[in-house]
Amino acid sequence: MLQVQFIRENKQAVLDGLAKRNFANAEAIINEVLTSDETRRATQVSLDNILAESNKISKEIGGLFKSGEVQKANLLKEKTGQLKEQSKQLTEALNTAADTLQELLYTIPNIPHASVKAGKSEEDNEKIFSEGIIPELGENALPHWELAKKYDIIDFELGTKIAGAGFPVYKGKGARLQRALINYFLDKNTDAGYKEVQVPHLVNEASGIATGQLPDKEGQMYHSTIDDLYLIPTGEVPITNIHRNDLVKEADLPIKYTGYTPCFRREAGSYGAHVRGLNRLHQFDKVEIVRVEHPDNSYHALSGMVEHIKDILRDLKLPYRILRLCGGDTGFTSALTFDFELYSTAQERWLEISSASNFETYQANRLKLRFKNKDGKSQFVHTLNGSSLALPRVLAGILENYQTADGIKIPEVLVPYCGFDMID
Repeated sequence: MLQVQFIRENKQAVLDGLAKRNFANAEAIINEVLTSDETRRATQVSLDNILAESNKISKEIGGLFKSGEVQKANLLKEKTGQLKEQSKQLTEALNTAADTLQELLYTIPNIPHASVKAGKSEEDNEKIFSEGIIPELGENALPHWELAKKYDIIDFELGTKIAGAGFPVYKGKGARLQRALINYFLDKNTDAGYKEVQVPHLVNEASGIATGQLPDKEGQMYHSTIDDLYLIPTGEVPITNIHRNDLVKEADLPIKYTGYTPCFRREAGSYGAHVRGLNRLHQFDKVEIVRVEHPDNSYHALSGMVEHIKDILRDLKLPYRILRLCGGDTGFTSALTFDFELYSTAQERWLEISSASNFETYQANRLKLRFKNKDGKSQFVHTLNGSSLALPRVLAGILENYQTADGIKIPEVLVPYCGFDMID
């Protein structure tokens, strides 16, 4: 979340940034934050003064009893009783003010980076790069959900029977291809210096708050109410929380992790071809990369993440493009996000397969994740994450773009992982 001091010192810049996001009632909420913070600080000063006075009187009482001035000591004891009651009331008021301020800050999204353009929706995103050759498949090309049925590699109906819509069952070579993609992505990431981790697939409320999924997106997450645990919507949540409440060494930066997790999202899908098959699921697999960076290096690191994802798509020989998201389409916690989309030739549309984002200090403030700089002062790190990659639409793109009259070819880079070069 944003830091109150930053809001206080950069009010107009904050309002300008929120305007890029089309954030409603921005000025009213920012003014409420500043008023609440003034109340909190004034209450803290009053409480500190009363505690200091109470401590001073307590020392005087001890001296009076020692000197035999019992009456004076008892009068002062009555005063300390009054001060104790006042401090109790002020402590309650301080806690209320702090809670109010915290709840207000939770409602304010991150401020977009200067390069982010204003915009209302995905229609206003900027295409900044494209690469790859879109294959010509001919008139008999099939979308992936029909290919999955033809070759018996993904069973959507069986998944509906077992769990419900959006929970496919991968079978035979489809399951092996899925596993091959996971292993390839992890190997690619570890070769680039990311440390592989296996993390829980459920998180507590504190973890969800720390990375910004709560309290903003609880309606999109599956919630185990008995244990008060949430199924993860992305590996970003448990991986980033590895360092919640940590003070890391500056010399240890950057910290780089990769991990495979299933992901669970309740998000309701509309009907139609654009959400058929693997296009939108409630459970899907993803390999994530997460970085904890020195603030001076985070945008260089973001560029490196983008190049890394490019390299994966080049290996897979899939046509793709990169979008810089506009203010209205940038995620709640992100300062700058690049979306990767691959072209589905059979569907004749672009499918989002990855996002690479810099959150600057927004998550770090919630995480209370700092490092000590060269001056010995604690400073928030910057956190970043990216998908490398989300599997369902990558798999859909492979099935559709690599289909032939004889079957589905396997990208050359995946053949050693699959153990076969054709689905037929």
